Amino acid sequence: MQKLKRDDEVIVTTGRDKGKRGKITKILDGGRALVAGINMVKRHTKPNPNLGKQGGIVEKEAGIAVSNIAIFNPKTQKADKVGIKVGADGSKVRIYKSDQSQIG
Repeated sequence: MQKLKRDDEVIVTTGRDKGKRGKITKILDGGRALVAGINMVKRHTKPNPNLGKQGGIVEKEAGIAVSNIAIFNPKTQKADKVGIKVGADGSKVRIYKSDQSQIG
């Protein structure tokens, strides 16, 4: 079971975007994730008339290492760690480590 999933609200713990919050839009390979509005980079793109794409400088999100983000706990308004609790029937649920409440 993954500790971070799509649509989780996370907070950046290190780097130039430290303290910013956003939702995970995609989990990438190699321990990286795309977070909405975080780690924005400028990309110079060529126009493609066959696809109707205009060229120019496009701003988009780049991947950020999962080690540099932490899940945001709305109760405590702080970053938190994720734990996994196994129920009596063997089902697994994700919990916030600080207050043992269930995520989602």
